Amino acid sequence: MNLVRVCDDECKGCAICVSVCPKGCLAMSGELNAKGYEYVSFIENSPCTACGLCFLSCPEPSALTVCRIKEES
Repeated sequence: MNLVRVCDDECKGCAICVSVCPKGCLAMSGELNAKGYEYVSFIENSPCTACGLCFLSCPEPSALTVCRIKEES
């Protein structure tokens, strides 16, 4: 299972990452961060492929971290 970690206080709610995610793994949270922006959240158990499109499209360099988790066999 892969995931995207969102730093709530760095996100400015532009939603570019939400629009570029091919699997629909990100959504607007409906909550405001300390700066007053509605931030993005990762949808738990979504089919994230860790493609990195969200990270590459984000204008805030420290807002998103894409984590590829290797499954043990």
